Amino acid sequence: MRRTLTALACLAALPAFAQMPSAWSEPVAPHVIYGNTYQVGTKGLSAILVTSPQGHILIDGTIVKNAPLIEANIRKLGFRLEDVKLILNTHAHHDHAGAIAQLAKDTGATVRATAASANMMRLGGKDPEDPQYSPGEDGYPKVDAKGDIVDGSVVTLGPLKLTAHVTPGHTHGGTAWTWDACEGKTCKHIAFVDSLYAFTSDGYRYSDHPAFVAEFRKTFDRVASLPCDILVTPHPEQGEGKTCKSYAEAGRKRLDTELAQEKR
Repeated sequence: MRRTLTALACLAALPAFAQMPSAWSEPVAPHVIYGNTYQVGTKGLSAILVTSPQGHILIDGTIVKNAPLIEANIRKLGFRLEDVKLILNTHAHHDHAGAIAQLAKDTGATVRATAASANMMRLGGKDPEDPQYSPGEDGYPKVDAKGDIVDGSVVTLGPLKLTAHVTPGHTHGGTAWTWDACEGKTCKHIAFVDSLYAFTSDGYRYSDHPAFVAEFRKTFDRVASLPCDILVTPHPEQGEGKTCKSYAEAGRKRLDTELAQEKR
């Protein structure tokens, strides 16, 4: 089987998730990113909490077994689980959506995503259209997600306003989220940008899907132009030292490499 997946990729194609990096479940102290925005995930996987007096929004759930860890991190910050009113998603691979079903049950939150991501979550991650789909892979608990997010959707909760930027490529339903966070009178643009790397399981060729490749290339341009004072990524190491522009360029180079490999 051809394997182009690395620790930077979502390893959804690996049977039984046997080769998950240890960092994906390695605890780290929850911490503020800026203003009302917090990292409540693990060393290798982001789960982002955006808070307000009227309720909170959680983006991504990481892997199945991390649900108790994320919930504990939310409590450590002094917030109540029942005040998480919405759960959003970057993309619906198991390492970003696996724990969403449990988190939604425990918080009572509504889950919202793009139509493609919602469909993938309803399938427990086993979507034949996914570039990393492998028939023998394990799924994750199915999520009853609303598929109402489109490009430009503004999700509101009290004073919170998060804007969706649909970024197909890594998956069909990929989404970046932007919002403003403030400390005193100083506000910054936060961009939680989906994974941008082209990785595949055995048998999938991006070159067999030219329309999807064209959408992927538009994704890089879209990400490069986002309001982006602070970049956050689903795998924290992907965004280290990068801006939205340099992150988009890294994704563009990875796609070009993948397409070149497919010609061999």
